Amino acid sequence: MSEGKMEKLKIFAYSDPACEQQSGEPFTVMLNPENYSLETKMEFQAAQGQGTSATPAKFIVKPPEELAFEILFDNTGIIDGRPRTDLADELKAFKEFLMGYDGEIHRPKYLKFVWGKDLVKGVCSSLNIAYKLFNPNGTPIRAMCKVTIREMKDDERRVAEERRSSPDLTHYRTVKKGDTLPLMCYRIYGHSKYYVQVAKVNGLSNFRNLQPGTEIFFPPIDKTVQ
Repeated sequence: MSEGKMEKLKIFAYSDPACEQQSGEPFTVMLNPENYSLETKMEFQAAQGQGTSATPAKFIVKPPEELAFEILFDNTGIIDGRPRTDLADELKAFKEFLMGYDGEIHRPKYLKFVWGKDLVKGVCSSLNIAYKLFNPNGTPIRAMCKVTIREMKDDERRVAEERRSSPDLTHYRTVKKGDTLPLMCYRIYGHSKYYVQVAKVNGLSNFRNLQPGTEIFFPPIDKTVQ
């Protein structure tokens, strides 16, 4: 980034979770957001200790972080000098860009947000459109879109950051090419026999044909139960 140059927030779409195969042109905002927020959560499970009234909180998992910001759409011409009568098509295209189903990868595209630097890689978990200004006939010409992005990390980076591999904890894994459910269970639990339980928890009817990019939930397994 050159000194003094105003960089605008851009959103890039990709067809692979590593964000290497770019799909189409990036989306560039009209005006940069005034701010953005990053939410980090920790999940705990309360379990009452035997013979006590206390309820110690047992750590379960750290879910992916979520980045949220607002993007302005304005067709009055005040900002860009190009007044238009409606912004329905622009909002429809933006929604499709963020959340549209891609038949090639059997899911919405992966996204990367860049504003001077890479802010986050992930998927759009929610889009809220608030219409702010209207023509006399009721046609909206200004809207504010609140976008929430769920962070996505590859398995290697996630393991390195969490520094845990115990099978008594909750795990999330993203399917890669060549992965099978028994193989993934072997990596986490040390045995492939738990794939039936994992398939049931995730509602997988065809676990032999996992789609790359799919996120699988691996719950704590009680190995004493056969």
